[in-house]
Amino acid sequence: MRILVIEDEIGITSFLKQGLEEEGYEVELAYDGISGLEKALSRHYDLVLADWMLPGKTGIEVCRAFRKENQGTPIIFLTARDTVQDAVYGLQAGANDYIRKPFHFDELLERIRVQLRSQADSPVLTLGPVSLNIETHKVLNKEEEVSLTQKEFSLLEFLLRNKGKVCKRNRILDAVWGHDASYDSGVIDVYINALRKKLNFHREEDYIQTIRGVGYIANEK
Repeated sequence: MRILVIEDEIGITSFLKQGLEEEGYEVELAYDGISGLEKALSRHYDLVLADWMLPGKTGIEVCRAFRKENQGTPIIFLTARDTVQDAVYGLQAGANDYIRKPFHFDELLERIRVQLRSQADSPVLTLGPVSLNIETHKVLNKEEEVSLTQKEFSLLEFLLRNKGKVCKRNRILDAVWGHDASYDSGVIDVYINALRKKLNFHREEDYIQTIRGVGYIANEK
């Protein structure tokens, strides 16, 4: 599990990095809102911890900008603000939770676990601006519904369930077309191209990337 911490206080970032890594998380740091937003959008994170008051861009600005591109990754605000209005304002900006400074690490750790469990149990899978709802069988791209065939939906679901991992051609073929399917792996390329067009992924680096001679990976850059 990879966590991005956006916090300008060096003492807090060092404390969080050490504590979270001891719990088995991979931690990356950013010390201002501008670089934090760039990092958040440049690769996949399982959760973002963001301070409310940051140089460059505030945590609220980071959250709003991030939510335009990514609806799924949980965000927890770290804040010294303590009014109900502040809490509501942060949640309305797109945060999933907040914790007031100073905080106990054990409480923060439990809040992180709650968000990660909730994400794992969610029927909605995400990839950048795209969301796939397993229960309603709907796919949205920036809130606009995308019409997919059954096989296109199954292929996208498989890639999103394995987001960040290289999916080999034989695994994709087995999972989407079945063990007894009389297809060669070339059919995958046809369906990947169709998905890219329907989802407006025009460039090779746009979320569904080709791993030459191996397969494909769904990745948020």
